[in-house]
Amino acid sequence: MAAFPHCPLLLLLLPFFFFHLLYASPGDSDPIYKDCVVQCEKSGCAGDKCFQHCKFSSDGKPVDGPWYLQEPLYLRWKQWDCQTDCRYHCMLSREEERTNLGDKPVKYHGKWPFRRVYGIQEPVAVALATLNLAVQFHGWISFFILLYYKLPLKPNKKTYYEYTGLWHIYGILAMNSWFWNAAFHCRDVELTEKLDYSSAVAFIGFSLIVAILRALNVRDEAAKVMVSAPIVSFVTTHILYLNFYKLDYGLNAKVCLVMGITQLLVWAVWAVLSRHPSQWKLWILVFGGAVAILLEAFDFPPYGGYVDAHALWHATSIPLSYIWWSFVRDDAEFRTSVLLKKVK
Repeated sequence: MAAFPHCPLLLLLLPFFFFHLLYASPGDSDPIYKDCVVQCEKSGCAGDKCFQHCKFSSDGKPVDGPWYLQEPLYLRWKQWDCQTDCRYHCMLSREEERTNLGDKPVKYHGKWPFRRVYGIQEPVAVALATLNLAVQFHGWISFFILLYYKLPLKPNKKTYYEYTGLWHIYGILAMNSWFWNAAFHCRDVELTEKLDYSSAVAFIGFSLIVAILRALNVRDEAAKVMVSAPIVSFVTTHILYLNFYKLDYGLNAKVCLVMGITQLLVWAVWAVLSRHPSQWKLWILVFGGAVAILLEAFDFPPYGGYVDAHALWHATSIPLSYIWWSFVRDDAEFRTSVLLKKVK
């Protein structure tokens, strides 16, 4: 999957600001857990649970057997292999032992011990990311309907609102980010990870462009290109670096954070100085964004193995994204009315 006035922007950005760094965690350095994984990979069983995956390589080919024993495609799409299944079930077993001893949950390989549902790694986060995607789609479609079916159009059938194209691109990038965010939480593999991070960086960079152009009231096409070109070049270079040179989590987090804070400041100053008729919505987004930041920063183990702070953050972003698109529609109506008065 999206600043303070641009709160859904910040909300969409936050999961990409706080990228998980897959360093050694207390769980995966636990000798009991490590021994369980080693034994499981040798025998194909963790306790009384055995895995068909251990008879196949990660691409679904049998380790020792004829071609017709290949794992079915409907199972291979999840890309669960012997190691991931062994780690998962050894983790559950170890966490059950820790709970019986009165110990708190710990992270394994950089992640809390989530429980799968039909092969989905973080089912609640996936469901909420999907809802965010739906809200973004609703906001974008309602913006489109307002501009082309409710507000007056120019004789050439174009809108009076000067930032129509920018918001269309914004909506598409927002939906794209939430789609890949859901995919990443569904199954964390190299492909979904890179697509998630790349789409997030593209969205953040474009959101910065929108913030600058709208706040400074840039309407000339040449000026828009001059403002956008350096940011587009930087973001493109950064995405290529992540995908083809090194997926540097720390650098990526810093880049996203700098671009995010910059646009937060731009929108915040504009909110104070602009006297926009929907200014009150901006302040709701400011306080809502502050609460969301606290949720994202306050990391705690998933309740019942499903709901953690990040999932709650996903939940808060749903109403705030709805309010944000409401503000965008108000801005379109406001600018259209101002321009129509000038025409008359």
